[in-house]
Amino acid sequence: MTEAEGLVVEISALDRVTEINSRARTHESDAAPFLPMTARFVRSLVAAAPFIRSVSVAGSLASGGFRASDDVDLNLIVDDGHRHLAYVAVNVLGIVHALAHRAKPVDDLTRRPIAPRLMTANLILERAQCHPLQRQDADMAYELLVAEPVFGADLYGEVLDSNPGLLDHFPQLACKAAAMEIEAPGWRLPVQVYPKSFDGVARRIGEAAWRYMQWTRRHHPDALARVAYVRATMRPYTLFDGSAE
Repeated sequence: MTEAEGLVVEISALDRVTEINSRARTHESDAAPFLPMTARFVRSLVAAAPFIRSVSVAGSLASGGFRASDDVDLNLIVDDGHRHLAYVAVNVLGIVHALAHRAKPVDDLTRRPIAPRLMTANLILERAQCHPLQRQDADMAYELLVAEPVFGADLYGEVLDSNPGLLDHFPQLACKAAAMEIEAPGWRLPVQVYPKSFDGVARRIGEAAWRYMQWTRRHHPDALARVAYVRATMRPYTLFDGSAE
C-alpha cells in the first residue's frame, strides 16, 4: 500500500489514482437519479420474485465512484434452491426496466444490443450458505460493509450475527444501518409459483444468456478482464462456474 493524491491505494493501482479521484468528485451528482430508480426496481423485483428475501445495493453505487455509464450491482439473499431463478429474474426484469432508459450512457461493460446493462446481480447467496458464510476474509467483510440494504435488512442483519468473525476485519459491521431500506410491496406473488424444480431450467437459461453476453464483449478485452476479476473475487459463490457449484 502507498499514498498518492490523498488516497491510500495498492501499488498496482497507482496508475488509476487520478481516475479514482475523478469518480469520487462526480459520484453524488451521477448517483442521485439512480437511487430512486433502484428502489423502484427492487420493489418490482421482490414482488415478482418472492423467493428473493434480501436485496442490497453493492458496487460503485454503494461504495462511491459511481458514473452514469455504470450499472447498478445488487447482492441478493434467496431461498435455498433458487439462486439461478433469482439470476434470471433480475436479468429479465432488468431488460424490461432498461428499455425505458435506452438513452443511458454506456461503456464497454454496460453496452448491450437491445438496452443498456442497468441492473446486475453481483452476488447471490442462498439462505443456507449464509449461516455461516464459507468465506470469512477481509474482502467478504468489506463487501458486506459497503453494501446498502434496500429490502430485507433484518435478514441481512441475521447474516452478520451468524458470522461474527467478519467483525474482526471491520468492527463497523456491528452497527450497520439501512438508510436506503424501502417498505415491502403491498402484494407479492405466492412463493409456490416458483418450485425448486424450476431452478435447473433457470440455470440453463441463465448460463446461455451469460455466455452470450461474454461473446458480445469478445472484442473488448478490458470488459472481459473486469468480469473475470469480479467473478474471481466472488468465488466460491459465482454462478456458471465449475468451482462454485
